[in-house]
Amino acid sequence: MSTGHTTGHAMTAGTQRFLLVAAGAVPGALLRWQAAVQLSPYLPPGGSDVLVNGVGSWLLGWLVAWAPSRQGLQLFLGAGFCGSLTTFSSWMLVTERLQQRGFIMGLLWLGLGLAVGLAMAWLGQLLGQLLGQGQARS
Repeated sequence: MSTGHTTGHAMTAGTQRFLLVAAGAVPGALLRWQAAVQLSPYLPPGGSDVLVNGVGSWLLGWLVAWAPSRQGLQLFLGAGFCGSLTTFSSWMLVTERLQQRGFIMGLLWLGLGLAVGLAMAWLGQLLGQLLGQGQARS
């Protein structure tokens, strides 16, 4: 006899969004960690931060231009992966430490990070738009 209640395990939309962000965050954080571990011997202090911030800015720029209406992809790659890959807090810490050596060093580092991030976001959007136009013709 049925009681009218469903006992299925359907996820709410909020739970699905949460899981998409979480699933993207894990590989983003692992890549950030490995970039620091593997590349730090070859880069100046904070160099891996600039690299992952540039890659994350490019990817996010590409994503919003290429797939603006794909919420699941935006949550997984944008909020999750890029959110944990990029390193604003680490960037600010390195900036502060460089400023202890001299204001100009910190200012140059801050400017470099901004320039790389903005340029990569622009390039990512440009590529996303170009690829999106190619899909529209197909």
